[in-house]
Amino acid sequence: MDTSRLNLIGQSERFLAAFRMIERLATCEATVLIEGEIGTGKEVAARAIHYLGGRRNGPFTPINCGAMPDSLFENELFGHVRGAFTDARDTSGGLIANADGGTLFLDEVEVLSPKGQVALLRFLQDGTYRPLGGKRLVTANVRVIGASNVSLRELVARGEFRADLMYRLAVMPLVLPPLRAREGDVSLLAHHFLARFNAQYRTSKRLSPASLAALEAHTWPGNVRELENVLHREVLLCDGETIELADRLPPSAAPGGPGRGRVAFERGFRAAKASCVADFERRFVCWALEQSGGNVSAAARRAGKERRTFARLVKKYAVDRDRLAG
Repeated sequence: MDTSRLNLIGQSERFLAAFRMIERLATCEATVLIEGEIGTGKEVAARAIHYLGGRRNGPFTPINCGAMPDSLFENELFGHVRGAFTDARDTSGGLIANADGGTLFLDEVEVLSPKGQVALLRFLQDGTYRPLGGKRLVTANVRVIGASNVSLRELVARGEFRADLMYRLAVMPLVLPPLRAREGDVSLLAHHFLARFNAQYRTSKRLSPASLAALEAHTWPGNVRELENVLHREVLLCDGETIELADRLPPSAAPGGPGRGRVAFERGFRAAKASCVADFERRFVCWALEQSGGNVSAAARRAGKERRTFARLVKKYAVDRDRLAG
């Protein structure tokens, strides 16, 4: 399946594993909890689950729990009847009512207050709720997908989140990998965003090899969202055709800085070694092609490799020869 139509871009093993899980989650109706760092694309994943599933023709209703004052959470979620409080001049359906027949996406559930957690738990238990000021229960046909920037299990262990609510939310868990763990995806995403912004602003900017190396070396604490913002900024600020951004990224992102060659030792010796080898191969192939104007035969000679072997490396790392042809 072409994942780009769902705004999901990647080809790394970690990305593809997450996407396969998204496809499986789309086939069921169970509550889902998506966990991952800021900027990893939790709402994008939730939308993919919705639009790949049987509720695709129903509404997708997002709510950011972190932006919702505790005093308004129940009213926003459940709605109210006329006269429920001073300013309630009319009956108003809440977000659950708006999401009926579709999906309710609760982002940043980790920040819910104890009162908000109780209110949400009550609804998740049987799919019923009572609008503020109402006298009868209302049943909603809604699938709930929650998302958290931190591990809810760790919050439960610290007594900061209800264990019963976590279990209700995490019937089907999905953990999105950080960008730094998605080998090869930085380059792919960078060119995707660059093409999009070039089309948007009718420009023809391209990344220099040094810029691409700087992007790949960065640890990306803000993940995909940060990368997108960096490319957006550079397209707008670059006066020429070639983007040179190595000196405008944090020091850890510059070639030779602390971010370059970052090794995930926790993955084990063999996996960490393989990651370093793959990183070197990809960079060397890009360098050789750039020095040879995108000519594979010339790049292979420069690298001291047989053409067939070098071409396999170009294909393996999905290197865009046209971009490196200069």
